[in-house]
Amino acid sequence: MAGAGEDALDGLDARLLLLLSDEPRLGVLECSRRLGVARGTVQARMDRMARRGILRGFPPELDLAAMGYGLTAFAVLEISQGQRAAVSERLAAIDEVCEVHATTGQGDLFVRMVARSNADLQRVIDTVVAVPEVRRTSTSIALSTPVAPRVRPLLERLAAESAPE
Repeated sequence: MAGAGEDALDGLDARLLLLLSDEPRLGVLECSRRLGVARGTVQARMDRMARRGILRGFPPELDLAAMGYGLTAFAVLEISQGQRAAVSERLAAIDEVCEVHATTGQGDLFVRMVARSNADLQRVIDTVVAVPEVRRTSTSIALSTPVAPRVRPLLERLAAESAPE
């Protein structure tokens, strides 16, 4: 496991994060009861993970398709050299752009975007390519999501590795 001491997550941290992943509305007292540790221990660990940026909040899980954005697409963007920050700022201003990752390989940025329909996706793509520093794009439409974004397997492995034998 990478890191040590203050930086390393342990089995209790993993079990706490799993519990909060399953039931994000649980209070500190209920978490402490279920984990069999003191309330102060749970609060201290949550505070430490928040300081480190591991625990960033408790937003509800939203279904974009149910909200009317049933189409997901990914675009690889080639941009003008040295313009990553400027392009990222402009992309962040496009509501349908959900994520932007700086990458290695053929493209410079990997963008996840959503749209209401194919025609709406064309509008979103047109908005993206209108960013002056964007030189070329290659877009693919997602047909399904066989593996959704997840961290649970990592937490479960950490919890199991740290369990008393």
